[in-house]
Amino acid sequence: MPEQLRALSIPKRPGKDVRRVIPVTGYTLALSWSPEHCKGRENRPGEALQCSRDHGEFGFILHGLWPKGKTAAYPQYCARSPVQVPLSVVRSTLCDMPSPRLIAHQWDKHGSCMARDPGTYFRTATKVYRAIQLPDMERLSRRALTHGMLKRELARANPGMTPQSIVIRSNTRGWLQEVRVCLGLTYRPRACPAHVRQPRGDVPLRIWRGL
Repeated sequence: MPEQLRALSIPKRPGKDVRRVIPVTGYTLALSWSPEHCKGRENRPGEALQCSRDHGEFGFILHGLWPKGKTAAYPQYCARSPVQVPLSVVRSTLCDMPSPRLIAHQWDKHGSCMARDPGTYFRTATKVYRAIQLPDMERLSRRALTHGMLKRELARANPGMTPQSIVIRSNTRGWLQEVRVCLGLTYRPRACPAHVRQPRGDVPLRIWRGL
């Protein structure tokens, strides 16, 4: 068993008054681009499952499935106190979200506002994540690319999804970090609400393929 699974603990919350219980009006599916996240983290013990390559190499991973509100404020930390994610749920989720620490955090901050127990939340999150069809990122990484071009590639690969359903996140150097898909209450893609900030479609984008 990886050492990371032997030291699971209940996550610490960031501070007082973080609990926000408001109606859920939709969701965001967040996919993190692992090669960019792992750059420089290959030898960090806390990142070993995702970044060391001892357990395989990852492309997009499930960052989270997040409930959204009517405005920019969103539900979070809905349980009155943190609850530990059962080890069986962690194990079944690791192929999609290869970080026990992230699993614990996602349940406490987001999942507790969507489901009564961690198993139900992660079954839903992984099902939605696995339904997304991804374009050939190796091919795209070798092209001159923009935010808008990647949105269109993702939309073409997923019937019912449009570029307006997608948010691309990149760092200050223009490297892809994350793809976020706006979803309705039935987990189908919808146009992102007006309060969701998006870079212009012609902003250049680069994709790190890893070492």
